[in-house]
Amino acid sequence: VVRGLAGSPVKGGLIVQANSDVVYTELAESLAARGVILTDLHTAAKEHEELVQRYLYQAVKPEEHRLSAAHSALWSGGVFLYVPDGVEVEVPIQAISLNDTSGVRFAPHVLIVAGSNSKIIYVDHCLSSGDDVKALHNGVVEVFAGAGSKVQVASVHQLAAATTDFTERRAVVLADGAVEWIIGEMNKGYTASDTKTLLQGNGSVSDTKVIAIGTGLQKSSYTTQAQHFGRSSVSQMITRAVMLDEATAIINGITKIEKGATRCDGQQTERVLMLSPKARGDANPILLIDEDDVTAGHAASVGQVNAEQIYYLMS
Repeated sequence: VVRGLAGSPVKGGLIVQANSDVVYTELAESLAARGVILTDLHTAAKEHEELVQRYLYQAVKPEEHRLSAAHSALWSGGVFLYVPDGVEVEVPIQAISLNDTSGVRFAPHVLIVAGSNSKIIYVDHCLSSGDDVKALHNGVVEVFAGAGSKVQVASVHQLAAATTDFTERRAVVLADGAVEWIIGEMNKGYTASDTKTLLQGNGSVSDTKVIAIGTGLQKSSYTTQAQHFGRSSVSQMITRAVMLDEATAIINGITKIEKGATRCDGQQTERVLMLSPKARGDANPILLIDEDDVTAGHAASVGQVNAEQIYYLMS
């Protein structure tokens, strides 16, 4: 069954965890021979101490707020993925994190390090086994993209209605590196997520796409951020949210261009579609610009489908 999730046999890598305990790990021999590391973060801290210590909590600082402090003290499970300089991995590395027990600690930490001129695709799925699972998910994802690297991170969260999800994702991108986020927020319970990219190097690129669906009485907050430090850096952020029933969502898009980040380009779009009279969505595009020689823009819309269009569609 586990092999079937990624194909048989696993061509890239696969790690499966249940309630933060590792139940399956496999990495293709060809990738291991090239220096790729895939393991749980607890094992990595023991077997690759120097490497983990160099990057752990360097993107998301424990002292940033109460939830990050709680995570740093109580994290459990998680993934460590390392790709050496110049190594290109064309097949996805996959991770599955399952929670099937109420009240258990659920605070995974994902640490991805991509060396200079490397390439990696990481795909994860975080889910509950049933709607009655009651827990708090306090997760962190840290991505470090070296100079000239290409990193793609795809993540889908499908947690139970009784589970509250707080997830903080952060990427640091060096010169001419690129990070692409593809996020599916499909939870049924309360959700707050913050996906941020720090464009540190000249010519660095980030592309963030978030798709969210709200149902029932769900309350959600989705934030995407891009902070430009490097010259000629480029960011694109797109968020699409669909609200059903009595669900509500706040969509924040924040583009921050620091002084000295000349000729950079930051664009963002937020769209919220409400398919019920009791559903609500708010879109907040924010541009914070401290440099003159830049290009920046935003688009945002919130609304319902036209009633006449629905009538003719149904007929």
